[in-house]
Formats: sequence, structure tokens, C-alpha cells
Amino acid sequence: MESIIAIGTIKDVEPWAELRVALWPHHSLEDHRAELGRAFLSESGDAVAFIARNAANEAVGFAEATLRRDYVNGCSSSPVLFLEGIYIRPVDRRKGIARLLCDAVADWGKSLGCVEFGSDAPIENSASHALHTALGFEETQRVVFFRKPL
Repeated sequence: MESIIAIGTIKDVEPWAELRVALWPHHSLEDHRAELGRAFLSESGDAVAFIARNAANEAVGFAEATLRRDYVNGCSSSPVLFLEGIYIRPVDRRKGIARLLCDAVADWGKSLGCVEFGSDAPIENSASHALHTALGFEETQRVVFFRKPL
């Protein structure tokens, strides 16, 4: 089955937001719709999202990326292409869709002069670590964040 990868547009908002809820369920569908409009459908040029569709034209996954000009752990250049999120529906996993999405993101970053591609994952998310490794990312460091109320 061949997947179609294209830049996310306003026509993709509803299925894209639904996929985001599956990845980030701590935010509502309405929150995700609003975030898409602010971050990925604006004309800033610092963010991009690619949507994967199957032969039936159903949205089956997405990858979102930004250009980060601040420090990115493990990177030494600026701007750094940063994978903000990637999600493939469980039924569509292990078909190479994540690789296609990351390749599209990487091509976008390279076209803007990026020489490094960063990402992160929660320390306990071993499935994400395995995906990143399979996609050619290498772990650079582990971090535990702390907080103290004042």
C-alpha cells in the first residue's frame, strides 16, 4: 500500500487534530485545532507539518517540525530542524510511513539550510526511543527536569 505525504493544510485540520488527540490526549480536540491554526497554518515559515494519507485518502499519520534557533540539546548549529511530534495510527504502523514523513521533514529542513535534525522523547517512552533509532537519530543525552515552587 502506497502512502501519500503532503504538507498539512486547512483542509486537513479535522483528521489532523484527531490524530493529535491520539498522541497528546491531555489536550482537547478544540485545543489541537487552535494550535494547528497558530503554529502550523500561519505564514511564519518556522513550522511545517506533513500528513500521511492512505490509498483511500484517509489521514493515517503526521509529523510536525519547527526551526529552533535556541539551544537544542546535543546540537551545535542554528537553526536546528526539530521534530515536535510524529504519530501513525496503530493499524498503519510498520509500513514505512514514519520514515516517509521524517524524510519529508528532513528535506524541508535541508532546503532551509539546516544541518542537524533534533528531537526528544520522554525518558520512559521506549517505543519512541526505538522509533527514533530506527529513523537514524542517535541519542545525545538524558535529562531529568526539576522544579521548586517559590
